[in-house]
Amino acid sequence: MANNTIRVRMVRGADDADVAALKAWLQREHRLEQLRNGEHLDIREQPSAPDPDSSPMGAAMDIVLVLVGAAAPKLFEEVYEQVKSGVRAWRENRRAVERGEPPEVEVTRENDGR
Repeated sequence: MANNTIRVRMVRGADDADVAALKAWLQREHRLEQLRNGEHLDIREQPSAPDPDSSPMGAAMDIVLVLVGAAAPKLFEEVYEQVKSGVRAWRENRRAVERGEPPEVEVTRENDGR
């Protein structure tokens, strides 16, 4: 089965405002915005699943990006790389405009079981 879901999880030092800010940043990334406008990509917040291997120091929400439609498998790697690039840019920007280090962020591939 092909991946069609990307999960962005803030794992340390984040709060809900960080999640909202990163989601807004990703929504404005040019290629991601094009896919959203074409209804090929859904970006939403979703409650974080508990991780038994880590302490609950991150935000309670994750950002989930879901590719939809027949082109989803072909677009996945491009979108995955764009999300990772967007996260790096957001962290650099946050470091420049706010005190302290930005939250640590994990970007992972997921399969929704289709």
